[in-house]
Amino acid sequence: TGTGKELVARSLHTLSPRHDKPFIALNCGAVPEQIFESEMFGHEAGAFTGAGKRRIGKLEHASGGTLFLDEIESMPIALQVKLLRVLQEGALERLGSNASVRIDVRIVAAAKGDMEALIEAGGFRRDLYYRLNVVAIDLPPLRERREDIIPLFEHFLLEAAVRYQR
Repeated sequence: TGTGKELVARSLHTLSPRHDKPFIALNCGAVPEQIFESEMFGHEAGAFTGAGKRRIGKLEHASGGTLFLDEIESMPIALQVKLLRVLQEGALERLGSNASVRIDVRIVAAAKGDMEALIEAGGFRRDLYYRLNVVAIDLPPLRERREDIIPLFEHFLLEAAVRYQR
């Protein structure tokens, strides 16, 4: 957290052929487990109590573009299996549906801890790790990159000024 991971992911997206398609960010550690599946894969109307209408998930929303999964180590194991299947097949099923929805999404994932130790402890699937770990970028914490603090501050200040029209 606080290292500029999303900024790096957004830059990868902006400099890619997918730049004109969506960039969607999801912090896996901030999504309650009981709604995680719906957030990722979407749901049909009536799929569960409170699902009054169909809602597409982050994977479908990012189709054609990039989905940034921060703190991926927080993703529940059952959903890791489902994500792996989506990546292998290029299709998903929304909650409450058997219909297959084709998607084409690039995943950029970030983790806080030692993924190898987490895999060994059974907290993360090795097959998903290898599927995602095509190119690894080690982003040291800001305390080890003090020269980046001012440019990052200026970037986020400008972003806030634009957002709040100041």
